[in-house]
Amino acid sequence: MKISHIEHIGIAVKNLQDAIPYYENILGLKCYNVEEVADQKVKTAFFQVGQTKIELLESADPEGTIAKFIDKKGEGVHHIAYAVADGVNNALSEVAGKGVQLIDKQGRKGAEGLTIGFLHPKSTQGVLTELCEK
Repeated sequence: MKISHIEHIGIAVKNLQDAIPYYENILGLKCYNVEEVADQKVKTAFFQVGQTKIELLESADPEGTIAKFIDKKGEGVHHIAYAVADGVNNALSEVAGKGVQLIDKQGRKGAEGLTIGFLHPKSTQGVLTELCEK
C-alpha cells in the first residue's frame, strides 16, 4: 500500500451550522463544500488546509454512527483518512492479509466522490482509519 498524504481529518460535531463559524471566523478557513451522504446517514462540511482537508461530520439520523460516537465520546476527532495511490480495494486486501480487522471489505462511495474503506480501531491502536482514493 502506498499512502500519498493525509486526505482529511474527520471531526464529529453536533451541528454543522454551529461548528462552521469557528473554522471560518476564528481559524480563517473557508467552507467550500457541504453535502449529505445519505447511505452513511451523515452531513459533511469541508475546509482545505494545504494538501489536507478538515471534514466536519454531523449525524443525519439519531441512530447513525456519528450520533452514537458523540453520545459515547462527545464531539471531536472521529477519524484520520489517508489517500492511497494503489486503490482502496487493493489496500484493504493488503492490510487484511496482515491481520488488520476491517470495517469495509470493499471500497464504498464516500463524500466528494471518493471511494473509501475503514479499518477497525481495534486493529489501529484505537484510531478509526479511513483509506480513500479519487
